[in-house]
Amino acid sequence: MNKSLVAILFGALLGAGLMPLPASAQSAFDGTWKIDLKKVEMPKKPDVLLLQDGTYHCKTCVPPITVKADGNDQPVSGHPYFDTLALKVVDDHAVQETAKKDGKVVWTSTTTVAADGKTAKFEFNENREGNSAPVTGNGTMVRVARGPAGAHAISGSWRTESYGNVSDNALTRSYKVDGDMLSMNTPTGESYSARMDGSDAPYKGDPGVTSVSVKKLGQHAMQETTKRDGKVVSVAKMTVAADGKSMTIAVDDKLHGSHMSFVAIKQ
Repeated sequence: MNKSLVAILFGALLGAGLMPLPASAQSAFDGTWKIDLKKVEMPKKPDVLLLQDGTYHCKTCVPPITVKADGNDQPVSGHPYFDTLALKVVDDHAVQETAKKDGKVVWTSTTTVAADGKTAKFEFNENREGNSAPVTGNGTMVRVARGPAGAHAISGSWRTESYGNVSDNALTRSYKVDGDMLSMNTPTGESYSARMDGSDAPYKGDPGVTSVSVKKLGQHAMQETTKRDGKVVSVAKMTVAADGKSMTIAVDDKLHGSHMSFVAIKQ
């Protein structure tokens, strides 16, 4: 259920490119950067969920998901990260989800709604192919609207409020500028080498992204566009602080029609 949100956050973070200084000087962006979770502005667009009469619906997933809530693997299509989803009802306030790709578990999560129904907590474990270690973490959601009478407590509209205890492998990435080329790699296996002229280059290690382009907007700003099979997934604009110690990244998620921003700190 939180897969779309995780994808929004981590897809954007893992895909963030950086703008080099002139080639005559060492780039201020060479090295490792780490996301500061205390400085993340989450998307305001809520997820809309419904669990009723033994069926689970994620109405804002792209594409939408409808599966039986019987704890068994159910086929889903159109999602690059998983091809089956199992939804288990733990009790009237909690659910567990297990996503698989080609029979391998790639993601699990547990979501528990508070007794008053106004907030919920979730924890997740993601282990895509190529990851040297799983991505783990937790977070909180706040209710925007209630579901219909008689539906499970998870039903309704939810906005993710925060993430916490996210493993460093999802928050850190390294960059190297060489002439007009920018190279990026992460501990989870994502990488690319792209010319900083706006042309497309292959993006490796993420089933949801197949190409990337990097375009200079100024001395301390750039725009990165990620695509999946030619369709734009996200557009990120990065602005590096004058002291070179932090970078603000604003991401437009084109698939979900949402916006978020975050700050990365140079290590």
